[in-house]
Amino acid sequence: MQRKVINPTTVFNSLQYGFSQAMEVPQGRRIMLSGQVGVDAQERTVGPGIAEQTATALDNIEKVLAEVGGDLSHVVMLRLYIVDTAREQQESIAEALRQRFAHNPPPSSWIMVSGLSLPEWLIEVEAEAVVPFS
Repeated sequence: MQRKVINPTTVFNSLQYGFSQAMEVPQGRRIMLSGQVGVDAQERTVGPGIAEQTATALDNIEKVLAEVGGDLSHVVMLRLYIVDTAREQQESIAEALRQRFAHNPPPSSWIMVSGLSLPEWLIEVEAEAVVPFS
């Protein structure tokens, strides 16, 4: 599947934060994922910090995509909901994105929120993916 990231020099360098400005995907199956948080399969919240919760949310996205024959390379958009109290820890999020999406990272939106469904959750990540036709 051909994907083309778009990072014009006329806007800020988003690659340093682990995401691209835009992505063009000509064809495939569009997969919309529910927001994923830092919980394991037994619904236990992982670690107290945003680094662990971000890594687990991305792991969960990867596991859901695997069910439809996809992987993180098929992600074309991320929306990150970050709890206000974790505002100063955004570098941990950027590091997780740079690790998981080292080449041609998807575009993303980072939204600050007052809270999520459970008070211990610090981040929720929604993803859209385009998986090639089988």
